[in-house]
Amino acid sequence: MSLGIDIDKLDFAFQPIVNTHSGKIFAVEALIRNTDKLGFSSIQNFFDTLYEDKKLFKIDLLLREKAFKKFKEIDLKNLKIFYNIDNRIFTMPDFDVTQTLKILNKLSLNKETLCFELTEHYAYKDENRLKEVIQLYKKNGFCIAIDDFGTGVSGLHLLYVSETNFIKIDKFFIKDINLDSKKKLFCTSIVEMAHIMGIRVIAEGVENIDEYYICKELKVDFIQGYFIAKPTLNVKKIKKSYTDKRPIFDKDRRVLSNDFIDKSYIQKIESLNVNASLLDLFIYFKEHTRNTFVPIINNNKKILGAIYEVDIKEMSYSQYGLSLAKNNSSKEKLKSYIKPILEIDLTWGIDKALEIFSMRNDAKGIFVTKDAKYYGFISLSNLLSLSYKRNLEIAQNQNPLTKLPGNDQIDEYIKKVFEKKRNAHIIYFDFNDFKPFNDKYGFRQGDRAILMFSEILRKVLPIGSFIAHIGGDDFFVGFIEEKYEKVYETIALTQEEFKINVSSLYSQEDIKNNFMIAKDRFGITREFKLLSVCAAILEINKKSTLETFNIQLTDIKKASKTNSLPIGVSINL
Repeated sequence: MSLGIDIDKLDFAFQPIVNTHSGKIFAVEALIRNTDKLGFSSIQNFFDTLYEDKKLFKIDLLLREKAFKKFKEIDLKNLKIFYNIDNRIFTMPDFDVTQTLKILNKLSLNKETLCFELTEHYAYKDENRLKEVIQLYKKNGFCIAIDDFGTGVSGLHLLYVSETNFIKIDKFFIKDINLDSKKKLFCTSIVEMAHIMGIRVIAEGVENIDEYYICKELKVDFIQGYFIAKPTLNVKKIKKSYTDKRPIFDKDRRVLSNDFIDKSYIQKIESLNVNASLLDLFIYFKEHTRNTFVPIINNNKKILGAIYEVDIKEMSYSQYGLSLAKNNSSKEKLKSYIKPILEIDLTWGIDKALEIFSMRNDAKGIFVTKDAKYYGFISLSNLLSLSYKRNLEIAQNQNPLTKLPGNDQIDEYIKKVFEKKRNAHIIYFDFNDFKPFNDKYGFRQGDRAILMFSEILRKVLPIGSFIAHIGGDDFFVGFIEEKYEKVYETIALTQEEFKINVSSLYSQEDIKNNFMIAKDRFGITREFKLLSVCAAILEINKKSTLETFNIQLTDIKKASKTNSLPIGVSINL
């Protein structure tokens, strides 16, 4: 019994946090268990009572030690532990930021393994105190994560104040994200904002393969949830990799994209450990005469920043520089030379790399990580080359009006679908009675109709869909691993949106009549319905062949012209 609480009755379960793209474990979250054995109705009730009794910090220190001891039993290298902090702990009169380091030293655990999760459960009454504590934690080498991001009213405020390393998107926004376009839009914005700020994103509560696929599309860095593993009290169940259970991580089933970073543009600049001495630093620049900086990593190979030769030149050339560098007490001074850097993950793609770099155009380049470890460096000149190459690819393969991918990319997409035996849906769109409209209202109004439809496609279709413009009033869309019912519903919605919006391009008289009068291709004046779009859906499975696809395509395109709703066919042979 300690402080009125029998800590021995409490236990910790661990839930894996894994890399979205590789399935390799990155960390575990420690989750307290058995508070009911102490007579508390819930975990929340347990911490409320500790807070009211002014015991919150003292008991939490004991809980930390208990969690860290059990974590140490997990036989995996470079694993991190995410530990939740009740933010009211900062208000305790006995709060002392140095106590955690003492516990870690006692257990021979590296401080780089620990990440504190901050929550929005309680309002931060003293912002200065919060900033002070967070800076102390970060100064001591601890990572910070914002838990349940998006559920509290102060989320963005906390993000701004904390300068966090991780954001954990609350499970509310992940549940059924594949069925909810608003959730998808919200999470897209979070990931975009986080990555530009150099923050990694974790999705909580991923429970099925459809939610996983969306998280992967959005470039979420790590996932956590029942889809991977439930929290377990048995540390022996924690695995190094979860690809054996879920062999989906190596298969990108939803996105066929050229937005990847060409590895030939990434320089493998040798790094230096943060625990190295100034002497090691001097020797590094002496041996690497072409390098103007050195990437600094920790024991887990995570990049912390870079040290630039120009910043230590004066010391290295001084008469006391060498003797000072040989002095063991100067090791700590190495950290004072580390400068912040721009950092991206290899999976984020060249478009994201260029976007992030544009936000900080004073940088000399951008550092690349893979599986949260330092991978290499893209110099300014290589970034410019990649940018030119990317823009050239886009310009060569996109429609000049809509800026959507063109026929070359459509052919490549179809080729890959059949080569990789994907389950897919291919949709061809074609405007009805577009020529009479174009003839009567002019090509500018015709272009507006085409642009309007392209914007509707971008807005309505799920992220990860392949949207392309064949030319004129013909469009192409591809879905990977979607159910036919969902595809049909989405395409029907697209048709309806266009029908409603395109009426704004007509005169009031034509809108009132619900038709227009124009000449047909034979020069005969007659009535034409207002613009609409027909849709032909071709369902492809692993048995489908390209030859059958081409034959079916011609027939279904003709049939779709006579239907106001999408018409579909399954290609089985």
